[in-house]
Amino acid sequence: MFVKNGAGKLTKVLMSAPSFLEARPINKIASRYVGIPFDKAIMKREYEELQSVYRRQGIDIEELSADTERPNSVFARDFGACIKEGYILGRYAVPIREKETVDYSQKMKDLGIPLICQVREGHFEGGDFIFLDEHTLAIGMVARSDAMGIEEIRMAVEPLGYRVIPVPADPVYLHVDLLFNLVDEHLALVYQPALPAEFLQEVRRRDIEMIDVPADYVMKLGSNVQALGDRTVVALASNHPVNRLMEKRGMTVIEVNISEICKSGGGPHCMTFPLCRE
Repeated sequence: MFVKNGAGKLTKVLMSAPSFLEARPINKIASRYVGIPFDKAIMKREYEELQSVYRRQGIDIEELSADTERPNSVFARDFGACIKEGYILGRYAVPIREKETVDYSQKMKDLGIPLICQVREGHFEGGDFIFLDEHTLAIGMVARSDAMGIEEIRMAVEPLGYRVIPVPADPVYLHVDLLFNLVDEHLALVYQPALPAEFLQEVRRRDIEMIDVPADYVMKLGSNVQALGDRTVVALASNHPVNRLMEKRGMTVIEVNISEICKSGGGPHCMTFPLCRE
């Protein structure tokens, strides 16, 4: 049993250090910083701060060593997704990230986690992957995952008892985790104006309460939080209005400052690949 839902108690994750991270024009946020060097010492401290939070929460950390040929591998989330039977290996839409597929898949093999599905014809990145419940997977069709990739996944996981729901959205948002993130079994951060009405109806049918992320905080990664289970999340300290909204719903919010890493367009959710959830 590996990962059976999106908000159960997180016990093991896979991460990679931002040692060679730099801004590339591959998303709207990172494009603002192209040509401006990132402070490697600050990024190292930020990465270690997030790791320290996980360790204090009793979460084991596996690491893929940093590599100059895959500078964006700090965003471990994107190479695929874990389900309870094993993992789905995605296919990147941008060439700079292709080596991550090779190295992360080898790491998963080393960890003894079976490959359930590999996307070969279409595209799929893990930032588009959502558990709505143990048997329902929502997959964003935004900028980096497409209909063909989602269909490849559907064909592989439906025989295992999963339903797959595509969630199309404007490519400006890159991944669906900018727009929707389950923080507890029946609570989610949502930017409703950018999501399809059919998907929002599905969320309401499941009695998932929605916390509306203010428009000004969508591209500030306001919803890019990592659920740890037990109604606890890790969130960016800079997104205090969103954090206060979660606290009002009874969530415990552990704030981290990873603003230097975030210049490349990813937050705690992007940096964390769940390997095991209870």
